[in-house]
Order: sequence, then C-alpha cells, then structure tokens
Amino acid sequence: MAIIGTTKLGTSIIDTEKLAPIALGCMNLSHAYGVPPRKEHAISLLNQALDTGYNMLDTAALYGFGANESLLAKAIMHRRDEFFLASKCGMFKGPDGKRAIDGRPETLRKTCEDSLKRLNTEVIDLYYLHRWDKNVPIEDSVGELSRLVDEGKIRHIGLSEVSADTLTKAYAVHPIAAVQSEYSLWSRNPEIAVLDTCKDLGTAFVSFSPLGRGILTGTLTNNQFAAGDIRRAMPRFSNDHFSHNLTVIEKLASLKAVFAEENAHLPEPTLAQFAIAWLLAKQPNSIVLPGTTSFKHLEDNWNGQKYAISDSLLEIIDQTIPQSAFSGGRYNTVTQAEIDTEEF
Repeated sequence: MAIIGTTKLGTSIIDTEKLAPIALGCMNLSHAYGVPPRKEHAISLLNQALDTGYNMLDTAALYGFGANESLLAKAIMHRRDEFFLASKCGMFKGPDGKRAIDGRPETLRKTCEDSLKRLNTEVIDLYYLHRWDKNVPIEDSVGELSRLVDEGKIRHIGLSEVSADTLTKAYAVHPIAAVQSEYSLWSRNPEIAVLDTCKDLGTAFVSFSPLGRGILTGTLTNNQFAAGDIRRAMPRFSNDHFSHNLTVIEKLASLKAVFAEENAHLPEPTLAQFAIAWLLAKQPNSIVLPGTTSFKHLEDNWNGQKYAISDSLLEIIDQTIPQSAFSGGRYNTVTQAEIDTEEF
C-alpha cells in the first residue's frame, strides 16, 4: 500500500493510526448523483482504492439508505485491517421512507448497531453525527456517542456541518476527533470559524465535496442532471446561477498554467488536482475527501497530493476567486435550515 503522505487525525487518535491526506468518499457509489454504477464496478473500484493507497473510507447510514454500508461489507471487509472506517449517524431513512434527522440517544444507538451489522464489523473507527438534530442538545447526542466509545462499538467521534460554537460544546462532553464540512474553492465557509476552532482543539478537519460536486473539475459544462441527482435542488446549479459560476471556473482554469509551471517535474495537472492541491496547501493537516465512480478520477484525485502551490499563487487565487465570486447558496432553504455551519 503506497501512502504518499500521512495525517494524524486529532489528538485523541493513537500514534499508530496514520491517514493519507486523500480519503475516499463512498456516497456516490450508491446515492446522490443519479443512477449509481453497477455493484460489480463499485466493488472493483473500492478494491482499487485500497490497492492505490487510500486508507480512509467514508460512508453513512443515509447513503442508499444502508446500501452503501452493505456494499463496503461485500467489497472490502475482508481487507478490514487495511483501512480506517468512517460512517455517520443521525440522518437516515425515516418511517415514511424519506430522509430523516434524529439525534436522540436511543436513535443513534440503534443506528450504530444497525450499521455495524450492515458493515459486518465489530467497530467503526470514526463515527460522525451526520447532522446535529436541533431538537436535541448536542451534549445529549455526543453523550450517547461517548458511551458507544466506552463500549468499544466506535473508536472516535466526529461531527458534520457544525459551527465552531457547537463543536466547542460537543468537545466539552467528549473529544471530537474530526469535523467534516464542505470546503473547496467555491465553499469557503469553514474559514469563518470552524477551521480555527479545530486547530485550537486538535480536531482534524475533513473537506467533503472538495471538487465542488464536479464543477471544479472543469468538465461540468451544463446543469442537465439526471433524475435523483441532488444538484437539481442546489441553487448554485440552477439556471439562475450556473452560467455565472462557469465563468468563475474559467478564471480558475486560466491560472492552471502557473500551477503546472510550478510543478513542471510532474505530469500536466488536471483542474481537479489543482483544486485538491489548493485545499492541502490551505490546510496542510486536513484530509481531503473526494468521491468518484471513475477509475481514472480515483487515481487522479490520489495523485493530487503530489502537487504543490506556492504562497504567491495562493494569494493570486484568493484575489481572483474569493468566496463572493460565486453565485447562489450551497443548499435550498429547507436543507439550509438543517445545517449548523456559519454562513457568509
């Protein structure tokens, strides 16, 4: 297993658990972006990820309403000692068959036990609260997760899409090993407060959707998404905003030549590798979490960690493409109300 670099996940992780700075988000193998790939393809891709060097895989009870966890069990659980397993609770299939958010202690416990069965494993290395249920004090939800740690069902606790204030309250109950939120060139919200709080607490930061749900690859030229694709409900991809946002991506692409020149000893980089390198330069101890169904993109994303960005180019990028350059919200009004992150 070829790990190019390693990142220690928070101060609560034992020294022997080292993680590559690029992890694999498994969501779109079962969920979210239209019709998922055939199971045989997904199984092969997951094994290729381990062969490549990925040693942290991220799933959730929500993804495919359990199907993604079951996929990992079938595909790679026979290689359990080769990877750090992250999953999530608190958002799942409700009694009405629709997505539900529930952070009550008894629900989190049941979700964990169900996930352990689907994953065919005795312990989940990192277990995130997928969304903070605002009807339940964060202290109550984290308190139950801490009991799952004590019982050996999970090793470490994480939070997803939370504010710095919520993270601080949660950490007072039990150390939080990682916070996962959307972070990329077009979603800079963690820079408001969460990144600093993570640094202060020794909590690792995990950047999901580091490629802007595809737009930062430069290959997304239209917004005619398939039925079931979650981007159809995201304002940034709507007709009101999409064309403008593509012009911003063109500005990013215009800077890629400088990036390539700085890395002239390496193959010509893709725009996706440019975006990944930017994240690792902005937050050197963070973990970048792209997802893909493509073998080529799996390798390209992994190799993004080989590229470096100079401080002068980082300044140019920040000046050329500030957060305000993009148009439209990350989520629609209903979904936005469910998250706890600071907003510009």
